[in-house]
Amino acid sequence: MPTGYREAAAMTVVVLISDREPATALPGLLDARRDVKHEPLTIASVPHVAELRPAAAIVDAAEHPPQGWTVVAALRDADPRVPVIVVVERDGLERYPWDEVADDVVYPGAPPAEIRVRLALLERRAGSGEGAVVRLGAVAIDTQAYRVTVAGRPADVTFKEFELLRFLATRPGRVWTRPTLLREVWGYDFYGGTRTVDVHVRRLRAKLGPEHEHVIETVRGVGYRAAAEPERD
Repeated sequence: MPTGYREAAAMTVVVLISDREPATALPGLLDARRDVKHEPLTIASVPHVAELRPAAAIVDAAEHPPQGWTVVAALRDADPRVPVIVVVERDGLERYPWDEVADDVVYPGAPPAEIRVRLALLERRAGSGEGAVVRLGAVAIDTQAYRVTVAGRPADVTFKEFELLRFLATRPGRVWTRPTLLREVWGYDFYGGTRTVDVHVRRLRAKLGPEHEHVIETVRGVGYRAAAEPERD
């Protein structure tokens, strides 16, 4: 087996969903030390992405934001555990609420170092933990399988909802401001505002249900905290 093939096989798989070649859509990705798979910017690519089980999916919405938005939403519905990065031009940031469906954004001209950092942060968040199950009352958070159950029933949470819940649950009782949560959960250079945190908390509570939504407490004028001491399996 050629050396180059062995090295590529050992790399983390990242899927670029774009109608353009990687060298055009996101040139820096080619030097980001990842095994890049290429899929067209269409809904039909979503099942292929699920089969590949990548560390992240990168959706090129720079030239066609409406189609990019459609594909990102379909990816989120198909497997919310796969982190999604959107490639978007600066003037396209306000066209859609990307922060509600994507985990990060990059500009087409992002250098390799920036792309590596963003991918590494997402991969670390997705793969951190030692297989423990963190519990908040009836809510169980499996940090290895990326699964949340409420009173034994699975909850269909997105990647960022999971990350937010895990962050709070592993630091029970401590109050976190919205800007701090944005920095710790969304990343050092996230473009969304603090309303992003409120939206995700609201969605999380809805998925936990009225009997269990209280595990995420609002501290008026400050931020949020996990209400119960966790128990680890």
